[in-house]
Amino acid sequence: MSAITPQSLDWCCQRLAAVGRTALGLVWDNASWHSSAQVRQWIREHNRQVRRSGQGVRSVVCGLPVKAPWRNPLAPQWVHGKGAVVEPDRLLTAAEHAERVCAYYDCAQLDQLSIPPKVS
Repeated sequence: MSAITPQSLDWCCQRLAAVGRTALGLVWDNASWHSSAQVRQWIREHNRQVRRSGQGVRSVVCGLPVKAPWRNPLAPQWVHGKGAVVEPDRLLTAAEHAERVCAYYDCAQLDQLSIPPKVS
């Protein structure tokens, strides 16, 4: 996941810049792909580039408490979403999973980012 997170962040920043936004607020838990060296380095370098050029969308990370999951306001949404999406008897294909997530959260399915071969 650490390999695809910078791609996701870059995609989000491009979309936000296109509509005139200047910052991306990231409310993150302690997931390994949120705190990996690769992701931290991407955010640091990206923000430096935005600061130097005066253009773009900077990323602002707001970390949630590590040992207080009840303070994460999104946790109940994930629990309910997971219960509605997963199949107890089998693993879903990527396409099935994406379709169910979008149906549950009533959102459009956008093009997916590619996962490097080392990760998949």
